[in-house]
Amino acid sequence: MFDLDIRSLAAELLDLSKERGFTVATVESCTGGLVCGALTAIAGSSAMVQGGLITYANEAKAALAGVPAALLEKYGAVSEPVARAMAEGGRQRLDATFAVSITGVAGPGGGSVEKPVGLVHFACAGPSGTQHRERRFGELSRDEIRRLSVLEALDLLRETVLARP
Repeated sequence: MFDLDIRSLAAELLDLSKERGFTVATVESCTGGLVCGALTAIAGSSAMVQGGLITYANEAKAALAGVPAALLEKYGAVSEPVARAMAEGGRQRLDATFAVSITGVAGPGGGSVEKPVGLVHFACAGPSGTQHRERRFGELSRDEIRRLSVLEALDLLRETVLARP
């Protein structure tokens, strides 16, 4: 179901989390649950995965992840402040050690000059704060942008877990 790169990165992340006693959660927009799906495809993941929130609509970002409406209005869904708020809200609401969030423009439509197709914001919230990454994948296919976003989110989560002893 998931390609080898995604599967091995998810397995590595879960092994690290298990060794260190950490739990993880996801808050996803443009990936629609694919990151949580990749994690839960690994046997034994229930010991580390708290859950995932699919917050595709702005209303869901607010209701499920607690993203303030003012942030959504001021910056728009595809932005660093919203990605950070998604991760922080997901971490709190799902009671996880770490939560990763993804919000972006997967295309083929919906892009603008300021926020083109392929722009994706990631955040990972943990005990030491929240990390952010922005990627501009370019005008690739929707499937490829989503696949690369899953890899990036898992990598950010893995790096954040590794940084915490």
